[in-house]
Amino acid sequence: MSTFLPPRPEPVSAAGTSSLRPKLADRLVEAIRNEIARGALAPGAQLPTESRLCETYGVSRTVVREAITRLAADGLVTPRQGAGIFVNERAAGSVGAMVAEIGDKVSVVLNVLEVRMAVEIESAALAAQRRSASQEAQILEAFNAFETLLRNGEPTGAADFAFHRAIAESTNNPFYVEILDVLGRRTIPRDLVTSISSQLLQSQEYQEKLQAEHMAIMSAISDGDADTARDAMRKHLSASRRRYHGLLRSGSDLQTIFARSV
Repeated sequence: MSTFLPPRPEPVSAAGTSSLRPKLADRLVEAIRNEIARGALAPGAQLPTESRLCETYGVSRTVVREAITRLAADGLVTPRQGAGIFVNERAAGSVGAMVAEIGDKVSVVLNVLEVRMAVEIESAALAAQRRSASQEAQILEAFNAFETLLRNGEPTGAADFAFHRAIAESTNNPFYVEILDVLGRRTIPRDLVTSISSQLLQSQEYQEKLQAEHMAIMSAISDGDADTARDAMRKHLSASRRRYHGLLRSGSDLQTIFARSV
């Protein structure tokens, strides 16, 4: 039986329950996928018992059952009534297919980021020069919405897009907005590439870095400093490109992907 590393403690709400319970399930799903990919859980192997997973990870049976349900839906494991949970014969191949899919999606993401860098770096500078008071307030509103969602452990993608779109609107050139609208969901692509590495791209630490980068952009725009706004947006998008390049490179090494997630 393989050994799983226990997760780091999750934030607990005032009511005494974790505000990030779905992320606990994500972490458990990814840990088990890692074991399957490395061969530590071979085809036909039995997973640790539900009680053992609860004890090791410090999570509830509800979290464990959610994780097992998702693994079963992905075709990686099969629950056998009264016997336990067993790895399917073709589970490793299924994980490999997921990684291949991530590689395809990350390639698209990198292409989108290339376009965004060509557009948004200058849009940040123009926003610093041209924004109205109401447009500046829209940028702040989107920033605060991201902050609230992050604090509550909820998806931040929509607020992230709203932040960048508000900056584009602040150029008072409708074509900047039109380009982002054409890109649509691909503008903020992390939801598209987290089927395996959700804890890497949706983690608290990752998104706090994004928010710090957003703060630098917003502050420069608010100060009317076009050069600093341009530089802050360049640093933000360049950092995103580096993160996705890292994910693409690690696609051939499943252990790297998962080890960074648990």
